Amino acid sequence: MPPEPPAVPDLDSLTTPLAWTDGAGTLTGANPAFVHWLGISARRLLGSPLTALDGDNGRLAEVLARPLQDGDDALAPLRLRRARLRGADGGEHFADLWLSRRDGGGWLVEAHPVDEFPGDDPALLLPSALSASLKGLAHELRNPLAGLKGAAQLLARRVGDDANSRELMTLIEDEVARLGALLDQLLTPAPPRAHQPTNIHAVLERVLRLAESEAGWAVRLVRDYDPSLPEFSGDPDRLVQAVWNLVRNAIEAGAANVSLRTRAEHGVRIGDELHPVALRLEIVDDGRGVPEELAEQVFLPLVSGRAEGSGLGLALAQQVAREHRGSLAYRSRPGHTLFTLLLPMADEAARGGG
Repeated sequence: MPPEPPAVPDLDSLTTPLAWTDGAGTLTGANPAFVHWLGISARRLLGSPLTALDGDNGRLAEVLARPLQDGDDALAPLRLRRARLRGADGGEHFADLWLSRRDGGGWLVEAHPVDEFPGDDPALLLPSALSASLKGLAHELRNPLAGLKGAAQLLARRVGDDANSRELMTLIEDEVARLGALLDQLLTPAPPRAHQPTNIHAVLERVLRLAESEAGWAVRLVRDYDPSLPEFSGDPDRLVQAVWNLVRNAIEAGAANVSLRTRAEHGVRIGDELHPVALRLEIVDDGRGVPEELAEQVFLPLVSGRAEGSGLGLALAQQVAREHRGSLAYRSRPGHTLFTLLLPMADEAARGGG
């Protein structure tokens, strides 16, 4: 008998408030988290215009009506920081909204509630469902990670003068240390690290070394770099984490070829901000592609097209993009999947890159 297809988590079970509209902007659905957050019954909510919830004097309507400009990525979600929405009885609710276009011209609205008075930047906080899942995984991973660290230290003493073996042991030790730091951050949240000058190609080389170690000769890895790109302000470890998730997904989707392409792009709008220049990183593969039934949910936490998948990799990659004021989008068909990561670059870096 053929294996059963992997179960797709019901949006109703997610704790992140979600709502969606038709092409006319009329609310046609919302999960219980969205209804509970606004304190409005589903019967009263559905059938009304999304803009009726706007408590910011037309700010939401302005973002939704903004036409695409040259250089805009039609697949990139729009970000509305600290939006003010009307709840039941005129009450006000504040959230960072991510607005993604759906097939047919409708919108998917993802709300991350924030306090009325800003504290830590909510754009840097994981959505509640993702955060809870990761903390659970962190507890489970601590013991095997400690075992890996000890085994790597023992092996490092035995490899002798074999340069290739030493390089592999260093890779293992570095990745164990990176994962340990990530677990510590998840279990004991700390303020985000300050960004530093980052070479995107150094990030990609770390990812490709991991891919070569995991896939061996089964996958052809192609570098298509623009060597003139300058450094930009970023978090190299977080970017390695994001890009590695994208490359590993391609490998697990049966890709025989994975290409990493970097370019500079000028006059780019990301969300509601226009940037003079941005770094465009494309990850292209010839694997099975994103299942059609997951096309509109692929960046949601706990959604996976594989029975053994955690559904966290793409949600994490998107979170890292947002931490860098960037965006992550994709298009896919069997045999060709393209993920595009856009990261704004400072004006002085843009001038340095020519």
